[in-house]
Amino acid sequence: MASNPIDQFQLQTIAEFSVGGLDLSFTNSSYYMLVAAGLTIGLLAMAMSRPALVPGRMQSVAELTYEFVAGMIRSTAGTDGLRFFPLVFTLFAFILMANMLSMMHYFPSPGWYGFTIMSHIIITFALSMIVMSVLVIYGIWKNGMKFFSLFFPAGVPWPLYFLLTPIEIISFLSRPVTLSMRLFANMLAGGILLKVFAGFVVMMGAAGGLIAVGAIAPMVMVVALTGLKFLIAFLQAYVFAVLTCIYLSDALHPGHH
Repeated sequence: MASNPIDQFQLQTIAEFSVGGLDLSFTNSSYYMLVAAGLTIGLLAMAMSRPALVPGRMQSVAELTYEFVAGMIRSTAGTDGLRFFPLVFTLFAFILMANMLSMMHYFPSPGWYGFTIMSHIIITFALSMIVMSVLVIYGIWKNGMKFFSLFFPAGVPWPLYFLLTPIEIISFLSRPVTLSMRLFANMLAGGILLKVFAGFVVMMGAAGGLIAVGAIAPMVMVVALTGLKFLIAFLQAYVFAVLTCIYLSDALHPGHH
């Protein structure tokens, strides 16, 4: 086990590749993104390959996931928001699968075998910018200049717009930052905590004697944190998807802001 809990987040090159001095190497992060996407597509394809009136386990999970995301969209963006279902479902499924795959790092896991994709803010920020790009492009396409009523809350005395409009603009521009930071920070912190307590178990066990007996305490923490991290892995995918729905509702109903 690595002594430095940050080592688990280091990029490692699997295949070097560059174009015009730009490093486009295939890394452990790239590998696990492909694995996450492939597993998500593969499992859903298997689940729905032979749909039955009385669903089996895999079909039930696929249908429950579908209804879960669809219900999330209806409750936050209304029925009109279902036009964004492919985007929201894809983001939710990919982030959830990536977060679950990151748990492999704490079980069989030497070297680059296992990687927390969402521990790199460039990944979470890219996902956030996809959401914001769809919001802005679709919002302007559907509503025209009315889309910018987001920055002018209805029912407010006009002198207050000098104060509220800059605040609304800053709040809007900060959305991709907060959306990406939340996912990144939670997955990073969870990984560090697990490695730290697991390191205590190894060091105290190697010391022998009464100190080795004391290793039971950090071992219990590792078990508890592992369960908590599974919960966080799901919750962060859910929170990212819910906030995506809320933000995209602004593209559909800018006047309701």
